[in-house]
Order: sequence, then C-alpha cells, then structure tokens
Amino acid sequence: MLQLIKNLKGDKVIWTFVALLALFSFMPVFSASSNLAYMGHGTGNTLGYLVKHFAHICIGFLIIYWIHKVPYHYFRAISKIALPVVWLLLGYTLVKGTVIAGANASRWIQVPFIGITFQTSTLALIVLMIFVARYLSKKREAPISFKSSLWELWLPVFITLGFILPANFSTAALMFSMVLMLVFIGKYPLKYIAIIIGVGIISLTFFVLVSKVFPEASFFSRVKTWESRLENFTTDKPDEDDYQIEKAKIAIASGGIQGLGPGKSVQKNFLPQSSSDFIYAIIVEEYGLIGGLTILGLYMLLFFRFIVAAHKANSLFGKLVVVGLGFPIVFQALINMAVAVELLPVTGQTLPLISSGGSSIWMTCIALGIIIGVTKKEEEIAAELTEKEQREATLKRMIDAQIEREEKAEAALQETEASEKTESYSIEDKTNPMNAVLGKK
Repeated sequence: MLQLIKNLKGDKVIWTFVALLALFSFMPVFSASSNLAYMGHGTGNTLGYLVKHFAHICIGFLIIYWIHKVPYHYFRAISKIALPVVWLLLGYTLVKGTVIAGANASRWIQVPFIGITFQTSTLALIVLMIFVARYLSKKREAPISFKSSLWELWLPVFITLGFILPANFSTAALMFSMVLMLVFIGKYPLKYIAIIIGVGIISLTFFVLVSKVFPEASFFSRVKTWESRLENFTTDKPDEDDYQIEKAKIAIASGGIQGLGPGKSVQKNFLPQSSSDFIYAIIVEEYGLIGGLTILGLYMLLFFRFIVAAHKANSLFGKLVVVGLGFPIVFQALINMAVAVELLPVTGQTLPLISSGGSSIWMTCIALGIIIGVTKKEEEIAAELTEKEQREATLKRMIDAQIEREEKAEAALQETEASEKTESYSIEDKTNPMNAVLGKK
C-alpha cells in the first residue's frame, strides 16, 4: 500500500479529497439502496449493492491512476478525433437509448457483450471541454475572429448540445454554462460571448416552439416534463416531482443537527432515487446538518484546490483543462444539493463520487485523472520519462538478446547441416574417387 501511495503523482491534496468523498459514499449508498433491494428482489438485502458500489469505486481509482500517468497534452489531439465519435454515440443514444433506474428519458446505451450501461453525455462533457480548451490555447497568440470561431468552436459545441438537449436539458444547460465560463477565462471577447448567449436562448426557444407544433412527437416528449418541473417549482401544484421534493425535505428536517445515525434513515424507503439523485437528503437525515455541511465543505475545498492547480499549471491548455473538467464536478454537486433543498427544480444530476452508479463514477474519475496529470511537477514528469526510457532500454536489450540467441542458433544449425553434408559427400575415399559422387562404398 505504501509503495502504491509513493507511485501516486500530482496534487496529493486532490487525491486526498477524492479518497475522502469515495470512502464516505459507502455508508449512504449501503443505507439508501434498501428501496432498490425491495423493488429488485423483495428481500431488502443491500449487501449486493454495497459490493457493486465498492467495485465501481475500485475501478474508478484504477482509472484515475492509469489516466494520470498519461501526459495530459496527449488529450489535446485525442479530443479532436474523439468528438465525432461522441456525436455518433449521442445520436445512437437519442434514437436507441435505454431507460434505467426509474428515469423517464433515454440517456444510456448498453455496451455489447458486457452488459454495462453508461450515460454518453458524461463522456461528451469531458471531450467537449478538452476540445474547447484546445481551441482557446491554440488561438491565444492571434486575435480571435468571430466568423472563424463560429465554424471551429461554436458549431461543434452546438452540435454536441443539440444531441443532448432533447433527452437531458439539465446536462445540456450545465455544459453550455461551463463552456461559456471556460471561453470567458480563455479571454474570448465578451461581445462575442453575449452573441452566443443570445443564439443559445433563441435556439432553445425555437426548440420549445417546434415542440408545441408537434406535441405528439417523441423527440419533443421531454419538453412537457421541463414545463411541469418549472411549474411545480414555482407553484404548489402536486406532482411526482413534488412528491420527491417533499420526501427529501422531510428527510432533511428529520436529520436535525446530528442526524438519526448511520443506516437509520426512514425516508429512504419512500424517496425515489434515494441512492443517486437524492442521496444528499439521506446523508443529512442520517448524519444531520454536520454531515451535510461536511460534504459541502469537501466539495468547496476541492473547488479551491482546482483553482490552485489551474494557477500552477505550466501551460494555458493545462490551466483551461483543470477549469473545464474540475469546475463541472463541483457545480454538479452543488446542483444536486440545491435540488434536495428545493433551491432548484428537480434534475437528474447525481452527487459525484458519492451517488451509486458505475459509468457516472468512472467518467468523473477520467476527468480527475486528467486533472491530476496536469498537476504533476516537473521532477515527477522527468522521473516518469526516465523510467519510460529505462523500460524501453530494458525491452530493447531483451529483444537484442533474443535476436542474438536466434542468430546463434541459426548459425549453429547451418554449421551442423554443412558438416553433415561434407561427411556425406567426402572425396577421401581411397578405394574409388567416384564413390563420393555416385554415393557408393
């Protein structure tokens, strides 16, 4: 274990906060999964869900470890290649996506032969933010032309958001706001940002108006859900979402200052999505205001550490990558908490590293791995390069030794064959010199 910790590079504080959030997640997930257990097999035994979550977390940390070993500038070129692949995945999800965990939108696809489902929009967020960071770092020397940026930057952005919007408005809105934040930090002209915001509002309005013209089209089915959630948020009209919020508020009120205790939540048996979308309400019910503020504090400390990491990054691309991948993690957590206390309408945003779910944890871990890769110090990068060169030299020596052995073996075989041939056709036969040719004795 100590050797493994020594092999961890990059910002140790980020590693620590991520580990603390992951470790804390086990008890809430174990407790809040009881309603899933009753619905799934009727026994209420949540041990299987705990083991599954443990496996997801372990795989997630392996992903962070592997990703943080890769030089982060490699992802600069990968993002341009990966973006069209992401569009294909998003298009397939929009047409053939599946519905899981009680959600009413097709946001997941199933990996063939493996049976694992993952939400393609989470992968799209990572690729898109790296793509935007790449563009901004590439254009830092020359003045940005709005016309050229429309084709090179905003067209890919709006294509990506266009694939996500029909099934997942909250994620599309989060991605759009994060892109705007990133281009602002990257010193994209403010007048152009204002134009893009206007285009985004007009596009969303047009989408909603078209849904009114074709109300029966499945492509626009989520628009009614958006309107219903917004109406429920602003009024007291009873609805399924209102039921969720009421149960979440009861759970938070029941927690008080110290909470009911680990595993003693009552509302977990009534609150839908208690182990994912509304897990923060269960945390406050079981661990009280102290536990809720502790989780909020960990995310805010992680947020400030991302700011420090961005400030220390050696390149503009590295700074933008840390901001573009790190800030959405924290903002997603804040959105999840705000929904639980009814500061925002109901969304499908989970609590990063705490809510149950495999692909959401793994996508977050990919982002964290890239961020930690950016925070590696120069001496750590030099040590990795030296280690890589030593591995390559060792491999070369092994290959050369193998080739040398094969050449010696081949030479020995040829020598043996030549010796046998000489003995078979020797002319040192004194009885008849022609016997060597005729093969007679």
